[in-house]
Amino acid sequence: MARLAARRILTGVPLLLAVTLGVFALAAASPFDPVRGYAGDAALTADQETLDRLAANLGVGESFAVRWWDWLTAALGGDLGDSTVLRQPVAEVIGERAVWSALLCAVAFAVAVSVGTLLGVLAARRPGGLLDRTVTGLAYTLSAAPVFWLALLAVWLFALRLDVLPAGGLTDSGASYVSFGEVAEHLVLPAGVLAVSQLPWFVLYVRQGVGDALAEDPVRGARARGLAERTVLLRHALRSGLLPVLTLIGSRVPELITGALLVETVFSWPGIADATVRAATAVDFQLLAALTAFATVAVLLGNLLADLLYGLFDPRVDLRDM
Repeated sequence: MARLAARRILTGVPLLLAVTLGVFALAAASPFDPVRGYAGDAALTADQETLDRLAANLGVGESFAVRWWDWLTAALGGDLGDSTVLRQPVAEVIGERAVWSALLCAVAFAVAVSVGTLLGVLAARRPGGLLDRTVTGLAYTLSAAPVFWLALLAVWLFALRLDVLPAGGLTDSGASYVSFGEVAEHLVLPAGVLAVSQLPWFVLYVRQGVGDALAEDPVRGARARGLAERTVLLRHALRSGLLPVLTLIGSRVPELITGALLVETVFSWPGIADATVRAATAVDFQLLAALTAFATVAVLLGNLLADLLYGLFDPRVDLRDM
């Protein structure tokens, strides 16, 4: 496992460098003006000399390769720079928001895996039955539903129509401090929507994996020996049937991050979505590069975790070949 992790880190470094370089290249080609984005409304009345001095201070006149190299060398020394649009150090911006994004993604992912596994197992017990057709039909339907549409529908139903859950934010308006109860209540809708957007894939993978495992000879032999159906399902079919789900964990991380950004925007969740949108529209090179690197590292770690879990639970897999 240590050798696998070391190999993945070595291959991930050039990928991370290429991704951050691409961010600077795309930002440089963007039609948005970072000078006017930084100055805001003051740019409307400022003279050209003032705008030129501001551009020089921001380093806008330099090529994207020079700006990327300056950012990279500073980042390796622990300095991610300052955000021009949020007027804060980039490390501070990410630190304040990443914890709430991580909470949202962790809760949603845990719910999606747990509920998806349960529904997939129940559907696989009797292929073609009423429960199987209902669960798989709903899974295919939800897999085609855009996450922002699910979020808007949830706001309309639970916040506006039924008035049982808050429509957005982290706490109630006017709250003097952040309490666990309020955060938990405001987390229900965004985490629920994000979990529902990931749920279909786990349901379908578990159903297929457990269904295939139930048809294998070892499971048939266990049934022939008179073992209880629950024992056959949990001790024999479920373990081998869940192996494909481990590979799914890594592949769903990019989709989870993208969905989280959309969900945070709809529900005004104080995560990294707002910082990402503002950094993109204002061409905030430093913040854009840091956020992109942060997301890339999360995806690489998700894939590594999936491979490690697969090798841990399946003794037939040799991690040296991965």
